[in-house]
Formats: sequence, C-alpha cells, structure tokens
Amino acid sequence: MPTDLRTRKLAELAIKCVEMKKGDKVVLSGRSEAIPFLVELYKAVILNGGHPIVKVGLPGTSDFFYKHANKEQIESFPDYWLDTLKRAQCYIGISTSGNTRELSSCNPKKMTARGKIVHPISDYVCNTRDKIKRVTIGYPCSALAQDAEMSDTEYENFLYGACLQDWTKIKKLAKKVSSKFKSGSSVRLVGENVDLKFKVHGDKIASDLEHVENMPSGEIFMAPVRESLNGYIKFEYASVRDGKEITDIYLKFKDGKVIESSATKNEEFLKEMLTTDENASYVGEFGIGMNPKIDKYTNNLLFDEKIGGTIHLALGSAYKENGGGNDSAIHWDLVKNMSKAKIIIDGKILQENGKFKV
Repeated sequence: MPTDLRTRKLAELAIKCVEMKKGDKVVLSGRSEAIPFLVELYKAVILNGGHPIVKVGLPGTSDFFYKHANKEQIESFPDYWLDTLKRAQCYIGISTSGNTRELSSCNPKKMTARGKIVHPISDYVCNTRDKIKRVTIGYPCSALAQDAEMSDTEYENFLYGACLQDWTKIKKLAKKVSSKFKSGSSVRLVGENVDLKFKVHGDKIASDLEHVENMPSGEIFMAPVRESLNGYIKFEYASVRDGKEITDIYLKFKDGKVIESSATKNEEFLKEMLTTDENASYVGEFGIGMNPKIDKYTNNLLFDEKIGGTIHLALGSAYKENGGGNDSAIHWDLVKNMSKAKIIIDGKILQENGKFKV
C-alpha cells in the first residue's frame, strides 16, 4: 500500500505515545509489510533527536521455524534481543501481517514451548514502564483488510480514522466509567450467553487513553481478583491466535479457574492454550471497549478489544501495574459483544445493551 500524509502523522503519534526524549534509543519492530511505516518512524526518531534501532521480520520465517526447528532451537533464548531492549528507552511495535493464517498448520505444542522460552522478553516490555516506554500500533496491509472484509482503501480509512481522531470525549467517558470502580468492587456480567461474577482491583484501573500502549486506544482495564471468578461466558466473536481461528469459545469458571471449555472450531487448540502453564486457565485482565470509530469486528484484537459495547477477558498473565498477580506465558484477550447483556458494579448497572449509564 502506498504511503500518504496520514502515515507521517501516525509516525508522529507513535513518538508521542512512547514519550520519546532527545538521546533516547528507540527500537522499531515490524514485518516487511510495514517497511513504508518503518521508514517514516525512522525519520521521526531522527528528527526528534533519538537513535533508531530497526528490526524487520521476514515473510515465511516463522512458519519455517516452527516446522523445522529442533528442540535445542525451540528452547534457545534470544538473549541478544532482550539485551537490545534493555539498552533502549522506547519500543514501537507495528501490527501488520502478510498472512494471518501463516501458522495455522504449525504444531501448537512447539509454539507453546517457544512462548514459555521468550516470555521474559514480553514480560520486560510490558511490565517495566519505568525502564522502557512501549506502544503497539496498527498499520494497514492487504491481509488485515481481507480479514476485516474491507477493500485496501476502506481499511486504510478505517485504521487511520481509529487512530487519528480527537480523543477528548473518549477520555472524559473513560474517566467517568473508571470512577465507578474501587478496590474490591463486585462485578457481574449477565445477559445473553453470560452470567459471570468476580471482584476487581478497581483502585488500580488503567486507561490506555492516559498511558497509550496500544494504538488505536480506547479501553479501560483492570485485574480481576484471581480466585474470584464464578460462572460462565461465551464469546460470540471468533479469536485468531497463532494463525488459528477459534470460534464460539465457552468458558466456565469456579474459584477463578476455567473448569470447562469448548469451541466449535479448533477446540483442541483452546484446551492446549489453557494448559500452557498452571496460571493460563486464570484471568489476568478485564477490559471494557469504548472507541467510537471502531464499530465492527475485524479479526484483529488490536482493534476489536476497543469496540464500543464490548468487554474482554484475558486468559493468563496480568499487568503488574493493575494489581494482578497472575503470571503466565500467555496473555490471550477474548472479546464479547455486550449488546444483549449488562455490566453491573456493586449492584448498580454501569452498562446495559452496550450503552453506558454514566
């Protein structure tokens, strides 16, 4: 896809998101499909007095690795990459794809094993904001447009519209909604295909509109109290992970842990992920989407978890800044449409049929 002025604006926005200062080392990481954007980011870092470090993922290498790597290669830790990140002050990761189903025929056990090995890298980037500022930012490409059932031009307009907007109203709404939570707040999700109760660390609620670590932003999120989840939930939206599409995910919880699970497609993969480690079957995050420019499901979690009128639960690892103590090699967000359900906090309706009551 050709670059345009919006790409430059997106690059400038990314620099602001990571609060780059003069002299900072900035890691720029993306696939070859994002090269036009990487170039604009490189220029923006230079013009703002920083030092860019560029990492480009090559097409076909991930698929080849999981199909041909031996046990020693799977278990080899890329210490050079962690060392690079520890020397940097900022990290900008670009979300694109040449083929969103590239890994669909790869062995999930190999991918799970590899995920455990490289977990310290994602843990460092996600949980040491005092050392490295990060943002994951979307960039338009044909593969993502296809998944979203849009033309390339439609997807470009959708993505730039979701990112390059006036955030004033959303910030006000996020502040109002956040104020309804407090430490130990009781939450109930009830309605079509859901009846789930849990408590949250509401005093440590976060808004990605204040410290932007995903772009587009537009969610508030917090950690549930680990053993407090009881009930069931079905996710109408499909989830794509490691190239596999998992549909109609159903989870039943008792004392925080998933005790029953099913899916109409790739159920075996779902169950494999739940056994990644002892904490993968617990929930690390509860989030609420509120970006008005994202009004349809696109098969891209970076966007879908921000859809207004949705909630998401993340299986596995919790962000430490939100008071969560669940540590896992996975962090898997699952999105639910709340257009026929309610969010109730401490007995009062916060949202009904996708509309806030604040």
